[in-house]
Amino acid sequence: MSLYRANGKFLLTGEYLVLKGALALALPLKLGQTLSVETRHGTSLQWDAYKPDGPWFSVTLNPKNLEIIDSDDQPKAEKLRQILQAVKQLNSKAFEGNHLIFNTHLDFDPNWGLGSSSTLIANLARWANVNPYELLKMTFGGSGYDIACATVERPIYYQVKTEVPEPEVAEQRRSIEGPTPTVEPINFTPHFANHLFFVYQGQKQSSSKEIKAFLAKANPVDLQKDIDAVSEISRAVPKCQSLDEFAMLMQCHERIVSRCIGQEPVQKHFPDFEGALKSLGAWGGDFILAATEWDESQVKAYFKGKGLDVVFGYKELVLNP
Repeated sequence: MSLYRANGKFLLTGEYLVLKGALALALPLKLGQTLSVETRHGTSLQWDAYKPDGPWFSVTLNPKNLEIIDSDDQPKAEKLRQILQAVKQLNSKAFEGNHLIFNTHLDFDPNWGLGSSSTLIANLARWANVNPYELLKMTFGGSGYDIACATVERPIYYQVKTEVPEPEVAEQRRSIEGPTPTVEPINFTPHFANHLFFVYQGQKQSSSKEIKAFLAKANPVDLQKDIDAVSEISRAVPKCQSLDEFAMLMQCHERIVSRCIGQEPVQKHFPDFEGALKSLGAWGGDFILAATEWDESQVKAYFKGKGLDVVFGYKELVLNP
């Protein structure tokens, strides 16, 4: 049996603008997803997915053409089939051989938006020996920061190089690769981590939908000042010596992105919160970061009063040796 594991993720800085070349600061998480693959005698491909509270969905496919034979969740089965077809395009021999049995185990609720898709892509890419960024591009799309987080052990700087090459170079590269990401592990161990919390807003956002909407209206020339400003914030965050300094940067970041996407900062929805709130990833439903002098019991009591029960301390989730 082969076993693979990938980390979940948070994008601390750079949401949306990372797609246009902004430097982003991303956090790998202690929660993630494992993939086990067994080979036995037989003629089918069996896929069983599990989440923390038990079975998630199950699919049986024909390994030759990846047609669905049986499933208890047809929409998920169809999406999985599309992903496996992309794997096969990148490695035509991936599903050759005997009966393949795949098992996936998520450490977190798939509705939380911590990377159920990216961890799957990262694990499958390692199993099939294909480029995870190419597989992501063929399936879910996005900047790829989540793929980078899947296999690192500490926070990273992530940036997509968007420079346009000379015409003859562009012609050579056009069909074989997209923007090239750079990944740099960094030391980010805030001494005020006990005052940082992650709060789930209760409505999972579709990253693919949000990305398409942003790219459809965003002009990279008009955004350049905002891209530069967010990149500077990303560089400044690891240097913060106080919670107040960190909170100020988060609020500044919120104002920039709010202007770019035309949505109100999340702080507007919690006007009586004593501290700074920042959206993480797609705005409107996934996790938010709370930076506050309040202790854990105060934070949990406040958000419970707002109907939000899922609250984690920074050190509970972030992977940092």
